[in-house]
Amino acid sequence: MRRFLIFKGNMRKIEYLQRTEQGTGVYGPTIFADLTREEFKKHYLGLRPPKEGYMRPKPIARIPDVQLPVEFDWREHKAVTEIKNQGLCGSCWAFSVIGNIEGQWAIKNKQLLSLSEQELVDCDKYDSGCNGGWFDSAFRAIEELGGVETEMDYPYDGDKETCRFNSSEARVKISSSVNISSDETDMAKWLYTNGPITVAINANAMQFYIGGVSHPLKFLCNPSIDALDHGVLIVGYGVHNYPIYHKTLPYWIVKNSWGENWGLQVSRYSDYSHLIRRLYFLFSKV
Repeated sequence: MRRFLIFKGNMRKIEYLQRTEQGTGVYGPTIFADLTREEFKKHYLGLRPPKEGYMRPKPIARIPDVQLPVEFDWREHKAVTEIKNQGLCGSCWAFSVIGNIEGQWAIKNKQLLSLSEQELVDCDKYDSGCNGGWFDSAFRAIEELGGVETEMDYPYDGDKETCRFNSSEARVKISSSVNISSDETDMAKWLYTNGPITVAINANAMQFYIGGVSHPLKFLCNPSIDALDHGVLIVGYGVHNYPIYHKTLPYWIVKNSWGENWGLQVSRYSDYSHLIRRLYFLFSKV
């Protein structure tokens, strides 16, 4: 009965999201429809700054001067692994960071490896495992550990355990990381030239997202640092033309970490792609 009451309350939220939607986003009863906002945030988000003193300034990326194509998708260039599932663990930050490194390795070495998020959950001394983490400190932890093992060697189980990292089995190492401008044109140039990008977003509307280009009212998608609560991976971008809505919407393609029963599998051939397979998420660039 409690779950049903929560569900009914969430349906009212969904009705408001749909009524005020500024893009073509579709919201409805997802797999999270009977969770309170607090439960959803605790178990399925997890982005939070590390403890004071653990932050280390990173250099600002030099944005390449390139002519951008209208659309681009790193999945088409074999730089993105299959959708993963963080489970009931606030480890989105680890999935976002590992997805970034998987892409960098694949682009440089023409080999796509599925790397271990569990290693970060267990071994990152700066972050809090299933209770949250931050990108900068996660990259730092990987540098100091000496690399990342594959998911096969260090499989994910969705719970913080004793660190079992074996440096002799590390397949990928990193030496540095950079912060990218929040200007969306700069982001697109960096992504097109260098690979998928680790980003923080406000996941307020994602709990009930079903399809379309999501563009909630600004106050429902607060971009302030205190409101950014979820780590995801931008893998591409594009533009959707919707004659029925008389709208042209630029969008980002985002890889999430909630398994194969959530999101939208993007297809450039059909606006009915949510009927095919729902995995990815589109959100407006404006």
